Amino acid sequence: MSREIKVIIIAGARPNFMKVAPIIKCIRTRAAEPARNGVSVSYKLVHTGQHYDEKMSDIFFTELGIPAPDINLEVGSGSHAVQTANVMTKFEPICEQEKPDWVLVVGDVNSTMACTLVCSKLGIKVAHVEAGLRSFDRNMPEEVNRLVTDALADLLLTPSADGDENLKREGVPESKIKLVGNVMIDALVANLDKSRASKLPGKLGIKKKGFVYVTLHRPSNVDNQASLTTIMGALKRIAGDWPVVFPMHPRTRKMCGQFGISLEDEKGLRILDPIGYHDSLYLTESARFVLTDSGGLQEESTYFKTPCLTLRPNTERPVTITHGSNKLTTVKTLDADIDAVLKQEAQSSKIPPLWDGKAAERIIDALVAFK
Repeated sequence: MSREIKVIIIAGARPNFMKVAPIIKCIRTRAAEPARNGVSVSYKLVHTGQHYDEKMSDIFFTELGIPAPDINLEVGSGSHAVQTANVMTKFEPICEQEKPDWVLVVGDVNSTMACTLVCSKLGIKVAHVEAGLRSFDRNMPEEVNRLVTDALADLLLTPSADGDENLKREGVPESKIKLVGNVMIDALVANLDKSRASKLPGKLGIKKKGFVYVTLHRPSNVDNQASLTTIMGALKRIAGDWPVVFPMHPRTRKMCGQFGISLEDEKGLRILDPIGYHDSLYLTESARFVLTDSGGLQEESTYFKTPCLTLRPNTERPVTITHGSNKLTTVKTLDADIDAVLKQEAQSSKIPPLWDGKAAERIIDALVAFK
């Protein structure tokens, strides 16, 4: 006797889109095949609208081939409390109407935690993709979201073995934990041909391994005048020898203006508006090194074995340091770390286990197999 598993997939903010795209593709591919073991999987995509800027959001849906969301909650921005409350208020009636077997949440944004809280109260099973990641820094809003989501979720789908260990240490039963690998890498592998066809190098006059790729947006880096001034000074210092490609987050651009940091007429410093996924992948693969405070770029640079300096005191992705090409840096050590990475020869890093482009298959298998 066949049965159908109904899944609601949540996408809240830009980092989520690369994670849901391979999962949606996997479900749609299976829908065109005979049901495996008599089980079919259907889905609806809910976009909470936590990111609503077209440059930051819609382009990613287009590039990743994600179909238009079935439901858009359009919550927009606001304080953490306001945003979380708005997602919960708007998502609860969707759950009551749709009655899904599973709600699948990804990553660590406010939408992830908010939807998990709703489901926990309604008795709907939650699967968390990217479970078990810990920075051990509760000053990060994302860390609070991770802890709450993992405490309430029914199925914890981890990207690397350190995630399993963190969850076990927190008392999560092994029966709830499933190591599936990194679904971000599924999206990367599926989009390599398109990223390598990027027109950016021609537009910017950059050569492979002949430039630096920068993304910065975290308040700890860009909301502090002394920090942001020092960071921009370090980038301007090397820009004469190594073109610096810096697609600037709206928040970072706003703070540069507020602090009187000039972005004009700097030799070699190429400040861009936010770019799409394919261009970002091209820059990550082709850069001499990456400077970032983003979680996703730590993972993507590890896959490409591109040296990465992460401007944060900690990372919830330690596997990118133990296996990969990532190194933590600080505003104080930034100049020295940049000089060291520019002098560095070939990398001896390796790609972590199960970062193989097949995580989405394992995620759907885990949903189907869950008892």
